[in-house]
Amino acid sequence: MKTTVRIGGASGFWGDSALATPQLLQVPGLQYLVYDYLAETTMAILARARGKDASLGYATDFVQAAMAPHLKALADKGVRVVANAGGLNPIACRDALAAVAREQGLQPRIAVVIGDDVMPQFEALRAQGLRDLHTGEVPPASLASANAYVGARGIAQALALGADIVITGRCVDSAVVVGVLAHEFGWSWQDWDRLAAGTLAGHVIECGAQATGGLFTDWEDVPGWANIGYPVIDCAADGSFILTKPEGTGGLVHPGAVAEQVLYEIGDPGSYLMPDVTCDFRQVRVEAVAAGQVRVSGARGRPPTDSYKANGTYRDGYQLQVMMAIRGINAPAKARKTAEALLMRTRAQMQAQGLGDYSETCIELLGCEALYGAHARDLPTREVVLRIAARHADPKGLAFLQRECASAGTSMGPGTRSSFSGRADVQPVIKVFSFLVPKSEVPLQVTFAARQEPVPCPPCGPFTPAEPLQVPQDAAPDGARVTVPLVALAWARSGDKGDDENIGVIARRPEYLPLLRAQLTAERVRGYFAHLVHGSVERFDVPGLHALNFVMHQALDGGGVCSLRSDPLGKSFAQMLLDLPILAPAAWLMGRQTHAAPSPQIPGDAVPFSSSSQQ
Repeated sequence: MKTTVRIGGASGFWGDSALATPQLLQVPGLQYLVYDYLAETTMAILARARGKDASLGYATDFVQAAMAPHLKALADKGVRVVANAGGLNPIACRDALAAVAREQGLQPRIAVVIGDDVMPQFEALRAQGLRDLHTGEVPPASLASANAYVGARGIAQALALGADIVITGRCVDSAVVVGVLAHEFGWSWQDWDRLAAGTLAGHVIECGAQATGGLFTDWEDVPGWANIGYPVIDCAADGSFILTKPEGTGGLVHPGAVAEQVLYEIGDPGSYLMPDVTCDFRQVRVEAVAAGQVRVSGARGRPPTDSYKANGTYRDGYQLQVMMAIRGINAPAKARKTAEALLMRTRAQMQAQGLGDYSETCIELLGCEALYGAHARDLPTREVVLRIAARHADPKGLAFLQRECASAGTSMGPGTRSSFSGRADVQPVIKVFSFLVPKSEVPLQVTFAARQEPVPCPPCGPFTPAEPLQVPQDAAPDGARVTVPLVALAWARSGDKGDDENIGVIARRPEYLPLLRAQLTAERVRGYFAHLVHGSVERFDVPGLHALNFVMHQALDGGGVCSLRSDPLGKSFAQMLLDLPILAPAAWLMGRQTHAAPSPQIPGDAVPFSSSSQQ
């Protein structure tokens, strides 16, 4: 029996760095490389690409940048690959990769997991009264794509057949790791705790270098961004794992950074719904066990539901964004006047041509804390970037703004550069329709060589909520209080799920958590982001990490490609929240650098953030 399996996380999204694959191939004993490409925004981009060319719709970078230069090294080292690079066209992805391999005289055994495409079932689902999961809206007249977020069982099956490379369509991000571990350790598909632990392992490395210092709150402490190390996990049979990175690389393996990633975009940490298991991450522990090593354990699982989440994509109008640099005395006021004049001028032109008004516009002054709303600081600046985004049902309606923005360089304010790179492109808006589809109606299949094998439908059960937590209400110590920004006491990371925003906040020290619970309420966070958030805010306790997780609904102006904001994925929300004033005992902060995290320590010292620190 194997005691551990070594896996490298080589891609966090379509567009991630090409340095990951050659870097990870230098890791001794590496057995697998896994690649995640399919963010919700990416699916919309793939739908657009396939609409133009039926042979596309997959992550071309996987074939050309990740695999082509390294196929021989992969074969020589015996490293196997699992990737959801197939997107909307996994067969085409396989064929493109096989063609590249043949040119090099290689014949890797490539398996494909298909069946996540639910377009054939969609009309029947529509007839059953299908509604959008989030908005309750009926489906649009037609879809460009519709794919279920499937699990790991097909991946494990393909590996058992002997595949060197497994390509899937729209499996969930963490499935590329769960499938490996279920195959290597022979896990039962009803061993919920192990499946949850494997999901956690996949979740921590699914965003690449975000596990090894990327996006860490204490970014000043993270060296070597130019050659940041991508994550390597050594997974035990119980699903616990130790995270490291390749020797001699940049980045930072730190408990705080790993804790940030554990909470990243998970919603309710007691009920993180996956196709193979319902995960409970509330008692997960992270601990520094040696220099450059963090151990993660404590995930628990329950049966999954009997449905897959699915996303359809469809075209809903067009959008345009233009950007111009404006400099000089009172540059912000000059930029605002420029934007107002351009919108007024183009509205008049549209009206004269019998075209309707913009369906939505957005004006942002980048450099003036545009997203901060009432919390923006008064920054006397002589240089801003004016960003105007607009949406219209007809691309002809956007052609006026596309053309007229150049005129600002001569007919409006002095010091205006009216374009950075010529005329901006008018783009179709690809929206997402989210729905549930019964697992029994999504037959999956593994295609390998000349064989086609059905994938058994995963076991499931009715949804059961997580057991309530008993969270101690310890009071903060008495004494003088000082006002500090939240960053003095916590790490935080944010990300999106459609139009919802997730912010995980982790206490730098366990004793800080009661004070954070008292002051960082859902109501206060909702008020802080009132200019951006139109729905409710939920707060969840995560005592294993000494953390709180916030989910803000209707927070991203539609989210992804549907949002006109400059941060449609909500990556800056945590950074904004970390400026929130907190009253803290002065004694806590004496002699400490409040802007930076404690350094990870080795067992034998008092580890400030570890599984040994219980509430």
